[in-house]
Amino acid sequence: MEIIEKLKQANLRGRGGAGFPAWQKWQMVKDAPGETKYVVCNVSEGEPAVAKDGHILEKWPDIVIEGIKLAMEEVGAKKGYLYLRHDYFDKFKNALAEIIGARAIKIIREPGGYLGGEETALLDSIEGKAVEPRIKPPFPPQEGLFGYPTLINNLETLYFAARIARGEYKNTRFYTIAGDCACPGVFERGESLTIKEILGKTGNWPKDEFFVQAGGGASGTIMLSDELEVPLSGAGSIVIYNKAKTDPRQLGLKWINFFINENCGKCVPCREGVYRLREIFSGEPLDIARAQSIVKLLAAASFCPFGKGVANSIGSLSEKLL
Repeated sequence: MEIIEKLKQANLRGRGGAGFPAWQKWQMVKDAPGETKYVVCNVSEGEPAVAKDGHILEKWPDIVIEGIKLAMEEVGAKKGYLYLRHDYFDKFKNALAEIIGARAIKIIREPGGYLGGEETALLDSIEGKAVEPRIKPPFPPQEGLFGYPTLINNLETLYFAARIARGEYKNTRFYTIAGDCACPGVFERGESLTIKEILGKTGNWPKDEFFVQAGGGASGTIMLSDELEVPLSGAGSIVIYNKAKTDPRQLGLKWINFFINENCGKCVPCREGVYRLREIFSGEPLDIARAQSIVKLLAAASFCPFGKGVANSIGSLSEKLL
């Protein structure tokens, strides 16, 4: 059985946050015309409180390279790239280079920044351009790196693709749990578990009243303790907050400052909207209605997923805690 069919049967979805079926992306690049194609393993992992890719690199770097090699062979790519967050590059480059050997896989150091993980910004970064998102379409499987069809997968996705090819996949995924909890860390558990089950099975169900940010440590969704009987999506992270000890307004301001620092400034909704949110969260009185109006604009009109992430976290925070 071909690996694409195995990915389809396993129902493996992208683990970078979007959850797109892996087999479809592989098939699109395989079917794309032309002899020049690329595979890029995205290890930017710039979302706060997400550490699963680093955990995999620490324990199974050989399986990661196996996954990249497998993807290259399947889609017909003669060259691959391993795009590493700057600290991961410094920590893992030598060990990875030894595993790669003579294979046509180049290790790239991300210049830094949260936006570097957006798939089209990543491509411009590898090409030596400013780290900014591109207009889509065309999508990378059609026209990606240097204008050629390109498969971009998160590291965890390619890791599990290799496990599937080996017949070792057990329908699991990796979860990062952080915050006010007893056992922080990265855990491999069933992909269909609810957030409540994940916290329970890892010994992290809090004793005190709490809320979580699910999916990412800046762009993730705020969920109350009675809303957790749903599967976890996004980048697979859960940040736990003690409700009595957490000031929601200061928490929102912390995220807003993060988004301001990481903003590329390419589109008006992000450039101006996030700045106005900081004004609102820093001012008196707190104008929730105005904040929610800006959040709706960010969700609808942002050029790339960055602004939608702002809308998700600040919008859910405003709705449930302010």
